[in-house]
Amino acid sequence: MRLKTKDFVAILLTAAIAVPYVGWLIDGDMPFVKDPRGMSAVGLILGVAAFLVLRRGDPVDRVGKAEIALAVAALVVGVTALVLAETAAAAVWLAVFMGLIAVVVVVELVDHAGAVPGHDRQVATLHA
Repeated sequence: MRLKTKDFVAILLTAAIAVPYVGWLIDGDMPFVKDPRGMSAVGLILGVAAFLVLRRGDPVDRVGKAEIALAVAALVVGVTALVLAETAAAAVWLAVFMGLIAVVVVVELVDHAGAVPGHDRQVATLHA
C-alpha cells in the first residue's frame, strides 16, 4: 500500500511542530513560541490536527483502537505539559510529549504503508 496525500499533510503538520521545537531548544525563543507553555500549545493544536488528518477514513479495528489509545496517551501528556509549563519539570514533560507525537505519527504511517502484520486480513474481513 502506498502513502496518500493525507499522510504527507500529516508529515508537514508534524514538521511544523518539530521545527519550532528544535529552534526553541537551541535558542529558547521562536516566533509564537516564547516558553514551554507556547510550545505545548503548538504541539497540542498541530498534533491533534495531524492525528485527525491521519485517522480520517481509517477503520476502527484492533490496530485503529491501539493507535487511538496511543494518541490519547500523547494528548494526556500534552495537556500535562501545558498545565505544568511553569514548573521545573516543564522541559521533561515537553520532551516526552514531542516524542509521543513522533511515535503516533510513525505508527500511523507504518499502518498506512501496510507494514502492520495481519492488518490487511482484518480490514478485508470488516469490509466483506
